[in-house]
Amino acid sequence: MLDNNKFLPPRLFDAHMHFYNTVANTATTPFKVPVADVNSYQQKMAELNIEKVAVVQSMLYGTDNSVMLHGVEALGLKRACAIAVTKADAPKKLWQDLDNKGVRGLRAFMLFDPLLQWSELVELSKRLADIGWQLHLQMDGRKLPQYRDIISQIACPLVIDHVGKFIPPVKVHSDEFQTLLRLLENENRWVKISGFYETSKTGAPDYEDVTVLARTLVSHIPDRVVWASNWPHPNLQPPPDDLALIELTMRLTDTPEAAEKLFYSNAMRLYGFSKP
Repeated sequence: MLDNNKFLPPRLFDAHMHFYNTVANTATTPFKVPVADVNSYQQKMAELNIEKVAVVQSMLYGTDNSVMLHGVEALGLKRACAIAVTKADAPKKLWQDLDNKGVRGLRAFMLFDPLLQWSELVELSKRLADIGWQLHLQMDGRKLPQYRDIISQIACPLVIDHVGKFIPPVKVHSDEFQTLLRLLENENRWVKISGFYETSKTGAPDYEDVTVLARTLVSHIPDRVVWASNWPHPNLQPPPDDLALIELTMRLTDTPEAAEKLFYSNAMRLYGFSKP
């Protein structure tokens, strides 16, 4: 369990994690991940005081959301919700069925071999807005200036993954990061404070080149940042120390109130577990 640090939040909402089964370790997948099942994650929930979770569909499974949905069902809808992957022209009936199973939005993974195209996102976002869903975007943040006009037209709540995921990290004063800050002026825009290790060049334990960006975001939009574990840390072996990452992220906040927002209450609002 977590220690008694007075600034450590007593409860957490994990805003982004994945489930994997043995299919994810076949020779055809682009990277290796550990088998990560519900029992293993429940142990992690108990260890870290995680009360609620958003299960995000892995790009390894494409539009087959069955592994993710099984995890949500096993955890129960009082504790878990999900972000799915479908095609942009998926029938509304499919989305309604997914909504009944705890899905709250779709994922647009734009790093490589995307299932969704940039040209589809604006119209897709209008359909998502109509049913109260959100769009989660993972991209190379260095391309934000290139796609700024599209992103600014997204009609539904938009959640940007992993501190913007700048590959490699940029400086706070860079055009790319300043573009992110301007996009986040829209009150329908959120960002996940997570995955520092995925892009950092300075590395553990402090990932200074990414956490300086994260600290700026936490200060800039304290009501629309959400913490996420990114468990089981795909393609990173051995995995990082989850508690150490939480403690590092805690240092990005200045008060217990700010920490409560980052680690719990913001995600409660985002995912519809509590009303704004």
